[in-house]
Amino acid sequence: MATKNLNEIKPAKGSTKTRKRVGRGNASGFGGECGRGHKGQKSRSGFSRKPGFEGGQNPLYRRIPKKRGFKNPFKTQYAPVNLGDLDRLFKDGDTVNLESLYESGLVRLGYPVKLLADGELSKKLTISVHKASKSALEKCQVSGSTVEILG
Repeated sequence: MATKNLNEIKPAKGSTKTRKRVGRGNASGFGGECGRGHKGQKSRSGFSRKPGFEGGQNPLYRRIPKKRGFKNPFKTQYAPVNLGDLDRLFKDGDTVNLESLYESGLVRLGYPVKLLADGELSKKLTISVHKASKSALEKCQVSGSTVEILG
């Protein structure tokens, strides 16, 4: 491979454009008003139209009704697990923890798990979850299952 000198290096053909030099006389095509037209707000230096500006008309973001309240950024999102799903997927005497719930495809990793009372639990299980509803705890007690709440 032939060596190149620094003075021979050029950008690829068509990759660069020549800069538009305005205000350099009428012969250039951008003299006089420099491509900005005559007078008006848009011809002034420092002009910048604000986003959403509609020429003085009441803009869209002010016309539409506002939804009340706010979204709490600190809210914890729980992955729900129903008793009916546990009854369907696990055998009598099994230990149900976060790993087994993930392997069975009931929950995704990274979310705390909440046990809910939808469905019936006929098997005796040992369940470890982050949270459980009162009715789920009662149904587990009736079936003889134990629920451990993780910290």
